[in-house]
Amino acid sequence: MAKPVSIDRKQIKPQSVSDLTSKMLRPSLSSYFLVEIPFPSGDSVREKLKKILDTPNDQEKLNLHCSEASLPGSSLATYEINDDRTGVTERHAYRRIFDDRIDLTFYVDAEEYLPITFFETWMRSIVNEDIEGDPLNVRLPDLSSKSYNYRVKYPDDYMADQGLKVFKFERDYTNVLEYEFIRSFPVSMNSIPVSYDGNDLLRCTVSMTYIRYIMKGPYGNQLDYKPADEKYFENNRNSLLNDRRGFNFEFDLNKFGSNRRILQDAPAAGPRGRQIGPLTNSSSIA
Repeated sequence: MAKPVSIDRKQIKPQSVSDLTSKMLRPSLSSYFLVEIPFPSGDSVREKLKKILDTPNDQEKLNLHCSEASLPGSSLATYEINDDRTGVTERHAYRRIFDDRIDLTFYVDAEEYLPITFFETWMRSIVNEDIEGDPLNVRLPDLSSKSYNYRVKYPDDYMADQGLKVFKFERDYTNVLEYEFIRSFPVSMNSIPVSYDGNDLLRCTVSMTYIRYIMKGPYGNQLDYKPADEKYFENNRNSLLNDRRGFNFEFDLNKFGSNRRILQDAPAAGPRGRQIGPLTNSSSIA
């Protein structure tokens, strides 16, 4: 008869502060993420959307405007087995069930209302609401008519087979967790309230559906990054933005001095304080 294998169990013991710091005090932060919005696979819908995002900068702008997203989840469907063992109920998995959608919230820019126009055009193209003209010279139905009707495009024409991605990373940008969503397209865009009762940032929330997702990583990000560099430039940025003299000045690279000093504008001199000179962070602001 085989002897049972003995297992060495860890004894409960006090933990030093350094051990706790290395093991526990570096949690993942929710504000470091990036969303990548794809184009659909069909030529007709893709060409309409590329007219809105006609440059790589526009596509990057749309991606960066995403202020809220979610990492997807899934569950396993199981069935019960009651008769194999007396008094025991077992469950065996037979299918993986994915969430059916992901909600993305975007800040709306004041120049082009980019998130609204992009996703509205995508959803409008799915049901063939072409209000920009008909290249085949066929009379378009009147969208305002009470008898208006439409036909929905074939799924391959408006779904993005791949490309919808959510990247989760940390402050040092070294480890990246990637989620890619398969066969995605927008299914709803929430109403956006506007009001005279104070000013707030305009946000647009879009729900994208998909059939499944693929998780990759975490993998290393090949980026020459130093946390001290980010802190240095962030301090300089805040230093410039928090200038209390009340006028707009032109950005001057000379304000960013050497030896990692935090620089600030000199006290105002002359009309409207246009005479500018660097000071260290120990200087006061008039």
